[in-house]
Amino acid sequence: MPKPSRAESRRLQLIHSLFAPLTGSDLYLAQQIKEAIRFRLADLAEEAAGGDARHELAYDQAFNAAAADLLARLFRDRPRHGFYHWDASLGAVAATPLFTRAEILQGLRHLAGFRDSTLLITNLRSALIPPGRRASPRRQRDYEESLTFIRELAATRVPRSTSLNLLLL
Repeated sequence: MPKPSRAESRRLQLIHSLFAPLTGSDLYLAQQIKEAIRFRLADLAEEAAGGDARHELAYDQAFNAAAADLLARLFRDRPRHGFYHWDASLGAVAATPLFTRAEILQGLRHLAGFRDSTLLITNLRSALIPPGRRASPRRQRDYEESLTFIRELAATRVPRSTSLNLLLL
């Protein structure tokens, strides 16, 4: 059996960490979930296998979206657990500080009634440091500042009695 690529290993780690309550420590089950998502995105997976960076990025974004959708379905079956997903790449200005703040606050308002909740943020890095473009010190600094801002905003706006899982992918 050939050694999985770095991207495939990263996707497996993503699934394993996202679905830990479901899979426990069973990597075989995480692999099955990853393969189910890959099957759902078969056309994009074939294009990404060609090695083109743009196709790889499109597949990664679609994979993250499919995993987030599956996670949302999982939490829909748990009425006592809140779930909110923000895809930072959905707009040209979505990852700017003003829109980031607005989206995070909207997500925290949505999760306010739950004792246990998950806030999933995807594609923040690719929104601030576009693939194929140089990761300049300014872009890297903007990304790090956004991460810090999101963590601090969530920490100050969530009551101590609430358990919030903040996932940044």
